[in-house]
Amino acid sequence: MKRFFVPFIFSLLFSLITVAQERIVPEAAPADLVKPLEMPFSWENDRTLILYSGTMQKPSFIQEDIVTGERKTVEGPSRRPVDLSGLELDENAKNPTLSPDGKYVAFTLGNDLYSRELSTDKQIRHTYDGSRTILNGWASWVYYEEILGRRSFYRSFWWSPDSRHLVFFRCDDTRVPMFPIYVADGQNGYLEETRYPKAGAENPQVKIGIVSVEEESDIVWADFNPADDQYFGQPFWTPDGKTLLLQWMNRTQNHLRLYAIHPQTGKGEVIYEEEQETWLEWIQGVHFVKNGFLMVRDFEKWEQIYFCSSDGQVLIKLTEGENWGVTVHGTDPKEKYVFFSARRENSTRSDVYRVPLQVSKSKRAPKVQRLTDGEFHFTNVQFSPGYTYFTAMGSNLSTPSRTFLFGVKEGQMRVLGDSKGPAYEKELSAGNVPVSEMHFLTTEDGFTIPAIVTWPLGMEKGKKYPVLVNVYGGPNNGSVMDRWITPAGNRYHWAKKGVIQVTMDHRGSGHCGKKGLDMMYRSLGKWEIHDYKLWIDYLRKTGTVDSKRVGITGFSYGGYVTALAVCTAGDYFPYGIAGAGVFDWMFYDTHYTERFMDTPQNNPEGYKNASVLEYCSTYGTFGPSVLLITHGTLDDNVHFQNALRLTDELMKQNKHFQFMLYPGARHGYRGYQGAFSAAEEMAFWTTYLLEE
Repeated sequence: MKRFFVPFIFSLLFSLITVAQERIVPEAAPADLVKPLEMPFSWENDRTLILYSGTMQKPSFIQEDIVTGERKTVEGPSRRPVDLSGLELDENAKNPTLSPDGKYVAFTLGNDLYSRELSTDKQIRHTYDGSRTILNGWASWVYYEEILGRRSFYRSFWWSPDSRHLVFFRCDDTRVPMFPIYVADGQNGYLEETRYPKAGAENPQVKIGIVSVEEESDIVWADFNPADDQYFGQPFWTPDGKTLLLQWMNRTQNHLRLYAIHPQTGKGEVIYEEEQETWLEWIQGVHFVKNGFLMVRDFEKWEQIYFCSSDGQVLIKLTEGENWGVTVHGTDPKEKYVFFSARRENSTRSDVYRVPLQVSKSKRAPKVQRLTDGEFHFTNVQFSPGYTYFTAMGSNLSTPSRTFLFGVKEGQMRVLGDSKGPAYEKELSAGNVPVSEMHFLTTEDGFTIPAIVTWPLGMEKGKKYPVLVNVYGGPNNGSVMDRWITPAGNRYHWAKKGVIQVTMDHRGSGHCGKKGLDMMYRSLGKWEIHDYKLWIDYLRKTGTVDSKRVGITGFSYGGYVTALAVCTAGDYFPYGIAGAGVFDWMFYDTHYTERFMDTPQNNPEGYKNASVLEYCSTYGTFGPSVLLITHGTLDDNVHFQNALRLTDELMKQNKHFQFMLYPGARHGYRGYQGAFSAAEEMAFWTTYLLEE
């Protein structure tokens, strides 16, 4: 017995080690289902269109006469970005930005703002107090992340259109709490210090400065008290450069003012003001027209386009109906029409429209005209200079992406490019292309919400299948659109392996307008989980779902709702992979968190109810459950602190879970870590959904 047992144990261990070292190879999708798509690049004039194929790094360009359809290969567009690398700026200079007239470049250095005249090489230093906590023209972290956006690369200075002035933010981080992030590099490691205001903490104090680049004049400060609890949004210069439009918002984020600031004095007048019961959003952009500007607002529960006069005395609604995701493309040269995109006919599809720019005091909005046709989701819209033609990329769940040419008067003129590959029709008829369908359900209180269901290949009647749910959640962050999803990679793998794949949205994801969003106020997590459970009930009624094999996964906000779902609704979602989640809203930043949750001081019960830490005791009480928590140790957005606190609480409750940290990773896993993460997730789902 002993002679048999010992070799058996070593043999078993060797087998287990061998299996552990193997990686699951994803099922490969059929080749040539899709092909590269020729994409519009720019309009040369109202008749000449430039298209490109290949990659942006190595593109090939085609010029097309849209009247005759004649095409020829060209070297590329004449307009190329200005190369600033030859300016010989200090190696620590940040965000060099050319003035509109091309005569100056502005940049920050050591958290001070500078400009240089290119013809004379004369350099002006506009500020002198830059330090680790005083940031001139360089955004404080919360402004970079939540207000100006990551595409700003921390830049918080803007040229006037006449190239005479710069407006900049001066952020004082002195009283903002410092959050330390441990970096394990070298023998001893070091701390990376970020001024990061968490919910309820002090924000940076911000001043708005205006400087002249033609002379070394004093800074003109906009007339605000920087000590007030407030935010400032993206500023906009009027086309003549004589006025600065500056957005102001209170700490609660339910009161917005738009000021017209005079650059010479810093004084301003309120030309637009808005208040809502819950929260409101920044004005994302303004389009200037004669005597005023256009903007998109949602205070009537759906997004509408409004004309606001330059003095703020006239506000006219130009659109009506249930619009969401509105983007203003511009107006024709005579300003007869406003052209825009919106999800209007259907909450999961965007179309292109025009509406007369009738600046009158009539209470009825003018009639909106749809310019695109067919049941497609249209994106990447580009109008010709005269707004007589436009291109758009369109697709739906069953139609691979195409690029279309439309005439404003003619309608759809032709298809410019099609990504459908040579093998698509053959593989589709052979049943080798996963079928994705749009589904809708209506909640008990009247909200209609969508989901995409991708069915397994070769489904058998009466058989029950595991389900894999992908979510993001969060206010106004819908994941469900009626657009083509390439059936490759893991998507094809799971369809081949017999897994139902679902992407689902909830009432606050944007499909139900501001009314649906408002229900989330001061109670994040509640309605997402409620509506996700409705979707599982919906799928169970189809008779195709194995309720004991349902997995849910998401990253960032999706990681939060994933962990919340497994801990509070394990009978619906027994398995989950929660990536980089905010597991307690006390640990996230002021601007994002308080917009939806108010402060912890004002809403302590709401914060408690929304925290995953509060539900660790119920994890696993609905039946067998396994939660895999992943996080990057250098995540400067959703701090690693979140994962540490959640895992510690699960340990206190003596709960089984899995945990994977990614050393040195920020908010996302890339390179070899991305490949490792994908393989680990595939192994997790193979174990718990396929039971292999």
